[in-house]
Amino acid sequence: MMVPVALMLLGALTAFVAPRLLSRVDWPDREPVVALWAWQCVVAAVLLCCALSMTLSAAAAWQAVRGHLFAPAPRPVVEAYALGAAGGPWAAATAVALALAGLWSGAMLVREVVRARARGRQRRAELLVRAPLLPGEEPGGGPLVVLEGERPDAWWLSGATPRLVITTAALRRLKGRQLDAVVAHEQGHAQARHDWLLHCSAALAAGFPQVPVFAAFRDEMHRLVELAADDMASRRFGRLTTALALVELNEGRGVFGPGPAAQAHVTQRVHRLLAPPDRLTAARRLRLTATAALIPVVPLLVAFVPGLRALGQ
Repeated sequence: MMVPVALMLLGALTAFVAPRLLSRVDWPDREPVVALWAWQCVVAAVLLCCALSMTLSAAAAWQAVRGHLFAPAPRPVVEAYALGAAGGPWAAATAVALALAGLWSGAMLVREVVRARARGRQRRAELLVRAPLLPGEEPGGGPLVVLEGERPDAWWLSGATPRLVITTAALRRLKGRQLDAVVAHEQGHAQARHDWLLHCSAALAAGFPQVPVFAAFRDEMHRLVELAADDMASRRFGRLTTALALVELNEGRGVFGPGPAAQAHVTQRVHRLLAPPDRLTAARRLRLTATAALIPVVPLLVAFVPGLRALGQ
């Protein structure tokens, strides 16, 4: 039973240490795409620790599971895990608890996706009311929808036929290439499928509110996807243009005024665009990406090392 316990301890250590390390370094704001990858690897490692611990605990508790799991393995490999002697109520309870947690995570993800699709249907219905189809026009025919509105706004409506929705107030305020920058920002979200990152992080945070790593994962996803989309727009149309577009879209919402604002992160995004931090070198980006990719490998090594060691003897 030592390997399942080691995996649980490793998962807890990863969940505790990794977010604190990521919050102390300065490169996530400089390289949001790499930071997105690193956070995904951390969460994947935590979930992998739980999944492997559940599997081995079930093998320790029930002979039927052990027989199927180690059916092709030679006897020394099975003995290396000492699962038969470690079985019992603790192994069964651990396996059942982790299995229920996995089912709960899946249910939370399904709920999040269903709610997102319901919100999408509602927004499409509202869009159809505000921008009715003209005679001969097919539903979802165009990728761009212009709405009459006094508030400057623009958003990407995902779905089978993604569409960019922009208000007439935004068209009046955005000048020149600023509109192109807004379009590029929203396209960046769509191309990178940021909506799935937000769904997964929201599902984990809602399903396990007592686990700080999942709440931090959700908050960082919301922040980093915006920074990544800003960078995509600024690379095509310039940082000043993108910053001015952000100001024009959010100036009337009290974001830049005195006192706390609901969207205070917009101010930070504008400052970041106007005073951009130096990007990391390509070599360091590659090292960080490779290092992050190794994080989920550690649970696999912990799980398989006893068997591999037994095979090598």
